[in-house]
Amino acid sequence: MAPKLKRERVDYLIDHLWQNGYLTLSRKYGKYLPSPPLMGSYEVDAVAKYKKKIAIGLTVSEEELNDPMFLSKLDFLANYTSRFPQNKITLYLGVPYNSLVKASLLISSLDLETQRHIKIITLPESQKN
Repeated sequence: MAPKLKRERVDYLIDHLWQNGYLTLSRKYGKYLPSPPLMGSYEVDAVAKYKKKIAIGLTVSEEELNDPMFLSKLDFLANYTSRFPQNKITLYLGVPYNSLVKASLLISSLDLETQRHIKIITLPESQKN
């Protein structure tokens, strides 16, 4: 995936988090904020906070959805516990519009408790091809 396309997708994810009241703590490709730390051995695109709720933002491409290890990555990130285990983390998953059904099917194969912590965001198609 081209870096400019990835940056646009992360920007759209950040905009969605802002609209839901989250304050961005760290993000990829940011000018003023640091990059988010590794969660386990996985990279995430954004970390945000709303009161005591923590949200992790992750944008994926069609190729990443086809990866067999992607399901274990989702399971790990959705069940990730920070320093305060009573605060559950919400995973905002940005997927391309044409891959929405595939992402929904992957998430439905996880257990119900994990599914409740994953929110899907549809990302628009790139304006420039």
